[in-house]
Amino acid sequence: MDKRILVVDDEPSIIKGLVFSLSQEGYAIDAAYDGEEALEKFQNNEYDLVILDVMLPKMNGLEVLQRIREGSGIPVIMLTAKGEDMDKILGLEYGADDYITKPFNILELKARVKAVFRRLNTNSNENLIRVKNMTLNLANRSVTIDGKEVELTAKEFDLIQLFAKNPGKVYSRENLLETVWKYDYLGDLRTVDVHIRRLREKIEKDPGRPDLILTKWGVGYYFADK
Repeated sequence: MDKRILVVDDEPSIIKGLVFSLSQEGYAIDAAYDGEEALEKFQNNEYDLVILDVMLPKMNGLEVLQRIREGSGIPVIMLTAKGEDMDKILGLEYGADDYITKPFNILELKARVKAVFRRLNTNSNENLIRVKNMTLNLANRSVTIDGKEVELTAKEFDLIQLFAKNPGKVYSRENLLETVWKYDYLGDLRTVDVHIRRLREKIEKDPGRPDLILTKWGVGYYFADK
């Protein structure tokens, strides 16, 4: 079955270009031109990925993203016409998996879309990783703590999976960008810190004093030994 993508932008020319280019890759594409339409389509259909512009009429992209994240960990790539770091970080704070700044090269966007789907399909075995009170299911990409499922974004799962598979190994922020994002990342290294903080808030009993994802000061992050 084709991967289904929801593309959201208020510029018809961008929508037209994305629909054409992504359809050529075999993806099924739906389009929305404002935040309310995007949310309505998302709630009434099943998608594998959302490409979401920040600046939208009726409801901006960050509001849409926040609503999506209330009940879904679907991968979301943000589009922004602004170049300020805060817009990008704010998108990541709300749970975006990636961002790309307009004007963008369609080949780069397609590469990022493929990278998202490649990450989602990397693990097809049914291995379980258990660490303390947490269980990772690599087959369905789920995490449970004390038997209760924790809602993670695609990128958050990629991070926890990497850490859990390599306990005790210290990863610098540069290492994590290269390993998890899987392409030459041009963004701020704070991207990693934002994701780590969000992940700790979801899986740690006390995020301020973590016992799973630990910090090696001046070096990077590592996972507690099993």
